[in-house]
Amino acid sequence: MKTFDPKEISTGEFHSLMLGTIAPRPIAFASTVDKEGNVNLSPFSFFNCFGSNPPVLIFSPARRVRDNTGKHTLENVLETGEVVINIGNYAIVEQMSLASTEYDKGVNEFIKAGFTPVPSTKVKPPRVAEAPAAFECKVLEVKPIGDQGGAANLVICEAILLHVRDEVFGTDGKTIDPVKLDAVARLGGDWYLRATGDCLFELPKPVRNKGIGIDQLPAHIRNSTVLTGNNLARLGNTEALPTEAEVQEYAREPMFRYLLQTHQQNPAERERQIHLLAQRLLAEGQVQEAWKALLTLSLPQKG
Repeated sequence: MKTFDPKEISTGEFHSLMLGTIAPRPIAFASTVDKEGNVNLSPFSFFNCFGSNPPVLIFSPARRVRDNTGKHTLENVLETGEVVINIGNYAIVEQMSLASTEYDKGVNEFIKAGFTPVPSTKVKPPRVAEAPAAFECKVLEVKPIGDQGGAANLVICEAILLHVRDEVFGTDGKTIDPVKLDAVARLGGDWYLRATGDCLFELPKPVRNKGIGIDQLPAHIRNSTVLTGNNLARLGNTEALPTEAEVQEYAREPMFRYLLQTHQQNPAERERQIHLLAQRLLAEGQVQEAWKALLTLSLPQKG
């Protein structure tokens, strides 16, 4: 493992390493106006949400690393105290990237990138009509962290209104469907992430139960050479294990009996095959079935 001290390498080098490792990052597609009403639109991947009561979003138009200059977005929020944080998705990602071009002050990136401005309800900056969602925000505080190239400027915002396009909701009409949202995120260099297809997966949250934890797994499971840390964590997130009767019933199923009989003379290979089976079941979300397979190893072995 290589170790890097930010005080011993250039800001640009450390900046590149940060953006390559702290990823993927959501993108704040920020529209602002200056005190004369000139519109600016620019994406920032130093961005996230930090609370919901009140709803707080923070993004950072950091000072440019190469020449320590500030950005028009920062100047505008300091002048007006308002911003709209539009959410980008795959359908508009190249237009959004084009809007990051460092045009001269006063140039309208809505026009340059081909976006449609929509008047906001409670703030002066317009929304991006093509964006799947947009937060109208008032700026609570701008907190500079340093005055050198690469220094952060935390723009702390309170969302006072949220607009979401109808087509990105799920069938319940209340929650956002990630497939329909088709969100994008920034990685390092020229790389982006499209949050769709195999990139998406569901993971049951531990807050819904109190799992037994990896430390409570039987030794043959905890020390498995097959099961990964993710596999063990999914097993450790289980509250109630199958009963002995359920495990015995599972062991009598024809396919499982065949597996046991095939490796009857080789206990180590039998255990490995059962762990492989459990791993496949976990990948399919069949946690209780995986437990039943694994716990058969605790049953008295015949023959």
